Amino acid sequence: MRLSREQMLVEMGLGPIWRERTQAPLRVSGEISAGAGGLPPPQQVPENPPDLANPVPALVAAADPAHLEWPELAQHVGACRACGLCQQRKQAVLGVGDRQADWLFVGEGPGAEEDVQGEPFVGQAGKLLDNMLAALDLKRDHKVYIANAVKCRPPGNRTPEAAEMAACRPYLARQIALIQPKIIVLLGKAAAYAVLHEDKTLAAMRGQHFAYQGIPVVVTYHPSYLLRNLPDKAKAWEDLLRARQILRATPTS
Repeated sequence: MRLSREQMLVEMGLGPIWRERTQAPLRVSGEISAGAGGLPPPQQVPENPPDLANPVPALVAAADPAHLEWPELAQHVGACRACGLCQQRKQAVLGVGDRQADWLFVGEGPGAEEDVQGEPFVGQAGKLLDNMLAALDLKRDHKVYIANAVKCRPPGNRTPEAAEMAACRPYLARQIALIQPKIIVLLGKAAAYAVLHEDKTLAAMRGQHFAYQGIPVVVTYHPSYLLRNLPDKAKAWEDLLRARQILRATPTS
């Protein structure tokens, strides 16, 4: 039996149900002046940010992926040995979804199930993410692409280290360049650090406006965190509604 959106939100534990406010202007913390469409201008991230401190020397230097198309990019990621994560992986996990997506979701790194199946977010966190997408009338193979800050599983599913994210950054940058999404949603602090180079708490980054090379960016909680902290599901849902509002306010080319 097909669930209504309200029933689906209840199943996700997102009660009371959030309603999008179409009349009230979007509130953003910080002293940011309003821009076009009632949205404040984003904080721009430099296109060529400085390298992270203390990178791990590459075991085998990765070829520059800046001009690779999808088939070659997948081959390079699968053969990459630019950091120590390659030593214990079963396979590299590039990403999954619509390669002409409007939405790009970026997580931290593959877990044990992802390492086996070769697809991001396939465990319980993936099911929660799929439910959240469905509540927005989205799904991972239509208008959505899902990737991670690192393409190989960190041992013990730990958080990726700065040098590991730096080694994978060219691959993620190339994915963004190929997809050209209209909105990027960063799931968790590590993803925010990998893309925005921000080392702040999630609480400090939620509700702020960022941009990566002109693409609006929203920061929210990782689904794995939400599984351990159920009350924050409502906050994540609020962030997704905000991302949708930003997307709708973005001029189409």
